[in-house]
Amino acid sequence: MFKKTCIVLLLAFLLIPSNVYAYSEYIYAGGENIGIEIKTNGVVIVGTYKINNTDTVSSSGVKVGDIIQSIDGQKITNIQEMVSKINRSLDDNIKLGYIRNNLTNYTNLKLYKVDDLYKTGLYVKDSITGIGTLTFIDPKTGLFGALGHEIIEKNSGQIVDVKSGTIFDSEVVGIERSTNGIPGEKSARYNVNSVHGNIFENTKQGIFGKFTSEIPQKKLYRVATFDKVKKGKANIFTVLNGNKVNEYQIEITKITNNQKYKNISFEILDPVLLKKTGGIVQGMSGSPIIQGDYIVGAVTHVVVDNPTKGYGILITNMLEEAEN
Repeated sequence: MFKKTCIVLLLAFLLIPSNVYAYSEYIYAGGENIGIEIKTNGVVIVGTYKINNTDTVSSSGVKVGDIIQSIDGQKITNIQEMVSKINRSLDDNIKLGYIRNNLTNYTNLKLYKVDDLYKTGLYVKDSITGIGTLTFIDPKTGLFGALGHEIIEKNSGQIVDVKSGTIFDSEVVGIERSTNGIPGEKSARYNVNSVHGNIFENTKQGIFGKFTSEIPQKKLYRVATFDKVKKGKANIFTVLNGNKVNEYQIEITKITNNQKYKNISFEILDPVLLKKTGGIVQGMSGSPIIQGDYIVGAVTHVVVDNPTKGYGILITNMLEEAEN
């Protein structure tokens, strides 16, 4: 995570207004489909199961969404470490240290041995994998942003705390169309070994990190401040097949700057996009919104009851968060 610094000069002070940021005036607009993997900061409980028809977990007090960070006082960061420490335990009761609502708690959990294997009654995971759309790369800082919203662990509904993460090659192989009440989604295959960047942050404004591949030599778009974003025609950049980025026409219907997300309301007009997808689909989050030579924002949410309509975030809100 990037932190702002204050520099004190001998016999003088350099005062920097809080609304001055270091991002470039012109940035690369994405649209590429990307694979995303985030390693969680600990082991996340995503479910429970009975052992010999007995609920062995409820008495411990742990819940789905809790993040296990220690066993018997020893720190763990992934499932492999958790299994190793459980197998070396000298007792069938272990002490769990876990995080809930940013507070550390401790409890005892009874282990049961079945077929020479210890069972905990917990389903856990230590990574999240999915797809999304790259929004921007800043050629001056090398920072990238994607999605325009946070990644949530679907079982717990909690925002994923990032230990580390990467973005990598992803190719769209199919589209499940959206219908009223049911958002569709992109289907994709990806190559986790073809990494393009490291993820540092997962926030309500998107995921952010450092782009490690060569920055594409494509047109740079000027960053639109709030006063430059207008109602009316615009385009989004996204991938519907393979890895080719195309542009599709939308209409911006409302603009607001009273929060850090859902700043832009829009409707899809493009007949090609509507025929292919039925509107906005999952995996389209992060698709940059372009007006003329400006990049103004990114697609973030679909209106479930009418998937031809959606919301976007202002690009300045993403860029500012990338630098925090």
